[in-house]
Amino acid sequence: MGWLMGRVGRRSGLSAGYVLGVAGAAISAWAILIGSWWNFLLGALLLGAMRGSAEQGRFVAAEVFPAGRRASVIGIIVTAGTIGSVFGPLLVIPSSNWALAREIPEMTGPFVLATVLMAVALLVIFLFLRPDPGTLAVEDAVDPEVTAKTEGPTPSLFQIYRRPGAFLALLAMVIGQLVMTLVMVITPVHMDHLNHATDAISLVIMGHTLGMFGLSFVTGYLVQLLGRRIMIAAGALILVVACILAPVATSVLVMAIALFLLGLGWNFCFVAGSALLSESTYLSERGRAQGSSETIVALAAGSGSLGTGLVFAAGGIVAVGAVGLALTLFLAVMLFFSPEQKPASSTPPSLP
Repeated sequence: MGWLMGRVGRRSGLSAGYVLGVAGAAISAWAILIGSWWNFLLGALLLGAMRGSAEQGRFVAAEVFPAGRRASVIGIIVTAGTIGSVFGPLLVIPSSNWALAREIPEMTGPFVLATVLMAVALLVIFLFLRPDPGTLAVEDAVDPEVTAKTEGPTPSLFQIYRRPGAFLALLAMVIGQLVMTLVMVITPVHMDHLNHATDAISLVIMGHTLGMFGLSFVTGYLVQLLGRRIMIAAGALILVVACILAPVATSVLVMAIALFLLGLGWNFCFVAGSALLSESTYLSERGRAQGSSETIVALAAGSGSLGTGLVFAAGGIVAVGAVGLALTLFLAVMLFFSPEQKPASSTPPSLP
């Protein structure tokens, strides 16, 4: 999707993603009607592809602003996701009742509603996201010594991520995602082993979600005020506290605090890393760099989800916390030794 946005524009790329989402939700609803697990899996695959496109909306919104404002814009976009994560589940019951009233399987209703909502999003983006944000993008904040230019051969992804700012941004997002997933995914299992009820587990996960998204607008402001590196460092520090606190917590309140901090540390790394990556790349390479970073972050999330069960089985929640702590300390070390980003330049340097 990042490559597509770089080739045909941000509006077309985002629209293509929502086309996949509409198809995925519709196929999922149809699969429930006919009782086909494989078709339901296909629908889930297409919905995931839509998410891969929609996630890049924060970069699209940020690139039309100067570097100094991008972090706050990204924070606003991530906060908007909080609205969806809160109100989306509230629509499950009325949409299910709508399906039951028509004597069709109740779980068809949420997917029918999702089809309609994504169709609306598709129309809004395709009709009103004009001119294309790519034509308005502000070109700045790239190391002036980088020997790349917007005309001629474009650098490879390896060359892009060799830049200190781009590498640090990717590392912050990847490790933040990996540590967050490691601890978060296994926490309900750990709480079940401690005989906590389902409502208690839900409360802890709600606190975690609040930490992840609820304060994103503040995070964007702080990144803009204090700087990207400081906020990544703050995120790493908070993740360290969460990785230490989560394994020793036994009460619901302390667990909720630990998981809130886990989400907040991820949020700091995610928002600051996104802003740093956006301003560490030129417009001509931004789509590929941002798309590849999303892929790598998704792989980190998958690895964390798969790996945390093995670690938990081998050493319990203490081992999970220790792995998360080690990864976070690695980020802190790399942050300490990473060179500072050079002053911004308004245009890419020309080769001699």
